[in-house]
Amino acid sequence: MADIGLSAQAGQRPSAQRVWGWLVRGEVGLAVGVIGIVILLIMPIPAWLLDVLLSLSITSAVLILMTALLIKKPLEFSAFPTVLLVTTLFRLGLNLASTRLILTHGHEGDHGAGQIIKAFGDLMTGGNFIIGVIVFAILVLVNFVVVTKGSGRIAEVAARFTLDAMPGKQMAIDADLSSGLIDQDEAKKRRKELEQESTFFGAMDGASKFVKGDAIAGLIIVAINIIGGFLIGVIQHKIPAGEAATTYTLMTIGDGLVSQIPALIISIAAGFLVSKAGVEGSANKALVVQLAMNPVSLGMVSASSGIIALIPGMPKIPFMILAVLAGVLAWRRTVQENAPEVVLETAAPVEQEEEPISNALAIDDVKIELGYGLLALINDLDGRKLTDQIRALRKTLAADFGFVMPPVRILDNMRLATQGYAIRIKEMECGAGEVRIGSLMAMDPRGGQVELPGDHVREPAFGLPATWIDDNLKEEATFRGYTIVDPATVLTTHLTEILKDNMADLLSYAEVQKLLKDLGPEQKKLADDVVPAIVTGTSLQRVLQALLRERVSIRDLPTILEGVAEAAPHTSSITQLVEAVRARLGRQLCWANRGDDGALPIVTLSPDWEIAFSEALVSTGGEDKQLAMAPSKLQEFIRGVREAFERAALAGDQPVLLTSPQIRPFVRSIIERFRGQTVVMSQNEVHPRARLKTVGQV
Repeated sequence: MADIGLSAQAGQRPSAQRVWGWLVRGEVGLAVGVIGIVILLIMPIPAWLLDVLLSLSITSAVLILMTALLIKKPLEFSAFPTVLLVTTLFRLGLNLASTRLILTHGHEGDHGAGQIIKAFGDLMTGGNFIIGVIVFAILVLVNFVVVTKGSGRIAEVAARFTLDAMPGKQMAIDADLSSGLIDQDEAKKRRKELEQESTFFGAMDGASKFVKGDAIAGLIIVAINIIGGFLIGVIQHKIPAGEAATTYTLMTIGDGLVSQIPALIISIAAGFLVSKAGVEGSANKALVVQLAMNPVSLGMVSASSGIIALIPGMPKIPFMILAVLAGVLAWRRTVQENAPEVVLETAAPVEQEEEPISNALAIDDVKIELGYGLLALINDLDGRKLTDQIRALRKTLAADFGFVMPPVRILDNMRLATQGYAIRIKEMECGAGEVRIGSLMAMDPRGGQVELPGDHVREPAFGLPATWIDDNLKEEATFRGYTIVDPATVLTTHLTEILKDNMADLLSYAEVQKLLKDLGPEQKKLADDVVPAIVTGTSLQRVLQALLRERVSIRDLPTILEGVAEAAPHTSSITQLVEAVRARLGRQLCWANRGDDGALPIVTLSPDWEIAFSEALVSTGGEDKQLAMAPSKLQEFIRGVREAFERAALAGDQPVLLTSPQIRPFVRSIIERFRGQTVVMSQNEVHPRARLKTVGQV
């Protein structure tokens, strides 16, 4: 038994490999490092270990600087504030450890605090400690007054403007998402980057104070080392005053330099990082692109250098070399800009046959007509072509509503205003407006008027107050929290709303047959059994159109076919077929209309109105019924609906109106005339697992 107990204890001891595995883990390694810094502040260390740690401090500072120089965006080095804190604490710990060695072993000679401190002291002072003091003072002045102060100010302003611009940037992301330019994943990615950006610059604003405190602490430590070392050497160790002053000052200056040089390097890295905001690419590429690409600027540099070289007493060779180099670069840039374009010759156009007259009968399902001044929209406009946005819009609508919208034809119309456009559905104009090329549309998310100079108009899609502003006012508009939209996005947003309002008309019989044909093998048998054996293709088309008219997605076509197959043997009424299908789609309807908290907000219909609508239904001789309600009663109902939904809107809710199944279609037919965006659901459409939240009653 004793042997068993010993073997069990031995098995519980962690092996050397397991301990090493713990140490190389990131979080354990960081914890050990921070504890080591704390030990530096408390426990004395030998001179050889101080040399190792000082060399680590210098090389890590160079690594941080190189990383800051070579990254493309500041967020790629988002850990910099934490790195700055750790390195600052590390240097302060080394300062305290070196101070302890200087005061303890300084009487033994200038090597008492280690070889690195002695080497830096000899290198920078040249045997004259007064020169070392001056060099050290200049180094601290450059770090503290110039680099650190400037970086801190840039970080402070960047943090303030980044936080102030967050609402506008969030709305811009939402606008791109709603217009179909980006999908949900891209929107989440951009929101995450925006959050990281605001957090990064806020942390940089606070982290810059570490560098400032480090510089102040370095000055105080230097003063303590010189005064304290001199007193200890003269009083305790009976060293001559001159020798004590030279020895302790040499070691102190060496210690200060070996600490301040890494601090200066990291301060420069911080300056590069915060000043690089908004510039893409590594620092060298950004500087070359912005400084060495203008031939006029390079020519002026060449001429200036040449003139300076001719001044008597000036060194001619350096300025002449600079003049020649700048002149060559200017000449090369001029040649590149003036290079002739390559023109490809095309064969002579073949005479086309006369177009058949029957082609004039063709109707474009969706068409956009542009004024002459808007033809630039179909070309590359700041990297966002109108055709690309429409392509993304069709893809988004297909994912949201279950069928592919017809292609959009874009052509010019000289009858329109220069910057006007018209959107036509089946050749009928459904919307029109104007956009300003070279300007941006600014809107106040609160619905107020934009307080910036420009052309005050109404946003064409929703009729909200908006203002066309100059592009140079973009930063100010973003700072004020306005939503900024470019002309192509304004037109695309208007097109989006028109397509959503006319989806039912765009779902033709041919499109329905195409949807049935594209079903998978598992659902193909279901489609063959339902159409045309149970319902005709035309009846199915009318059911799908009724769903789209209320903006219900038909993407789950198999479930719709199952609902039609179940109800069709008992009724031929399209209205009743639609209600049966909607009951089958209850899970989808509840999910699509849920609130931010996951619950379905509802406004219920009072029993009095339920009875009033039920009694007002009149049979027309078949299965369908009509609503026969007095106009005064309808006005009272409309007033009650408006009041209930306005109260819900003030509370931040967008509820659905919940009614009984028998009257839902008739209630919807009234509400769509004055609140088209309001969803009306029946009690049969509420999924059993849906969580309800009652926010009002009519």
